Amino acid sequence: MKGALVLLFVLSVGHADPRGKAYEKEKVCREFNSMGKEAFSSLAIILNSRKYSNATFEEISNIVREIVSLAETCCAKGAAPECYDKRASALSAKSCDPASPFPKHPGTAACCTHKGLEQKLCLAALQQPPKEFPTYVEPSNEEVCAAFKKDPREFAAKFLYEYSSNYAQTPFLVMINSTESFIKMAAACCSSKKPMGCFAKQKLQRKPLQILTVMSNRMCSRYSSFGDEKTRFSALVTFAQKVPSAEFKDVLPIVEECVPMLAKCCASVTDNCIETEISTHVQSVCTKLSSKSQKVAECCKRSSIEALLCLHSMPTADSIKLPQPQKPTNAELCGANKNLEMDKLNNILSKKVPKPAPKVLEEMVEERANLASTCCSVNAPPVYCKEKIKTGIENM
Repeated sequence: MKGALVLLFVLSVGHADPRGKAYEKEKVCREFNSMGKEAFSSLAIILNSRKYSNATFEEISNIVREIVSLAETCCAKGAAPECYDKRASALSAKSCDPASPFPKHPGTAACCTHKGLEQKLCLAALQQPPKEFPTYVEPSNEEVCAAFKKDPREFAAKFLYEYSSNYAQTPFLVMINSTESFIKMAAACCSSKKPMGCFAKQKLQRKPLQILTVMSNRMCSRYSSFGDEKTRFSALVTFAQKVPSAEFKDVLPIVEECVPMLAKCCASVTDNCIETEISTHVQSVCTKLSSKSQKVAECCKRSSIEALLCLHSMPTADSIKLPQPQKPTNAELCGANKNLEMDKLNNILSKKVPKPAPKVLEEMVEERANLASTCCSVNAPPVYCKEKIKTGIENM
């Protein structure tokens, strides 16, 4: 299954970019024939459930059936040369029908005003936002086996849909590994003479992967929503509030790791880097902050992924008495190290205020940017700028 990661990104509603038709058809057919219909279908469910996270199971099933049918028909021996292109175009046209059985998207109507290539590219780019809060609840062992024994294929399809749509921001290979392991567990335990014992053992083995799925989805969702600067600022605030006794020189390197890690791993479809990167990140946190907080030290006694969950779940520490922060001068605020100076200030101020909500966090980042841009203007009077710095800091 993992060998065809890219293939289904061109087999969503709207399908392939005709500028590479011959290559894409060749690749799709090679992978379909290599994977087989069942594995190809499973991957299509995962991808489209992530792409259309608010679609119903029936809508996902409809588009997946069309995708599989296209590959099955047009990749068969003796298929007409124009089969693939005609079926792909027909699928795009079908998605423009108001009565289309495919996943709904408010941008579909606008895409369908275009023709040919532009229409296909527009439709292919549509994607529903991820669910704000996952709603998936794992069924009991008895419910799993009842559904599995009734219809193993439908059980697998519904699970792939539910899990993938709920954790749509989980890095792709983590999602593949996680869903495969659950279905294998169901198949093994529901045919076991001692299913409850089997489930207990298998779930214990699955636990690190399950935590990785949930945590990476949470982290990547936040990164997708916040972007680089807000993610970095959020991490700075979080560490300052959870471990207020930590020095800025210890916190900054940890914060600097976060954005590159998420930028690299969250969007990856061919590299399973998130587990390795998280392990390195947790090790860095534990090395620098265990001596500063008993709670951090306790978390760090666990495995990397369980330590991450523990650190993430740590409550904000009680505020500590700190000296009033020194306000940066014009020269510091507008110099080569202006971001570092503001980071130092924000680190101290974060230890004195409650954990900010996302909206407050956004306002703090904007205020920081406005403060610098206003006071670093060539024409900004020194007295005005000094007052602006004072007001801006008091509002942070």
